[in-house]
Amino acid sequence: MRKRKGPPKYFGKHPKTKGQKQGKMHTIMGEFKRGNLRSGSKHGPVVKNRKQAIAIAMHESGQSRKRGRRGRRKSR
Repeated sequence: MRKRKGPPKYFGKHPKTKGQKQGKMHTIMGEFKRGNLRSGSKHGPVVKNRKQAIAIAMHESGQSRKRGRRGRRKSR
């Protein structure tokens, strides 16, 4: 088996690992900083509130969801 080069890919899904989630947060907050982050769709209004930008970033990275049974279990 060959090793995959670069970061793990996830197409159209929410990120799974902590690093992927943090990376998604980083990119979305960068969009907010540059003034490119829009609410809703590409044609929605530009986000001006930092708290709203954080809420959008957490939603897109999957951090705003409750953990399921697997997330609550203690690792042995």
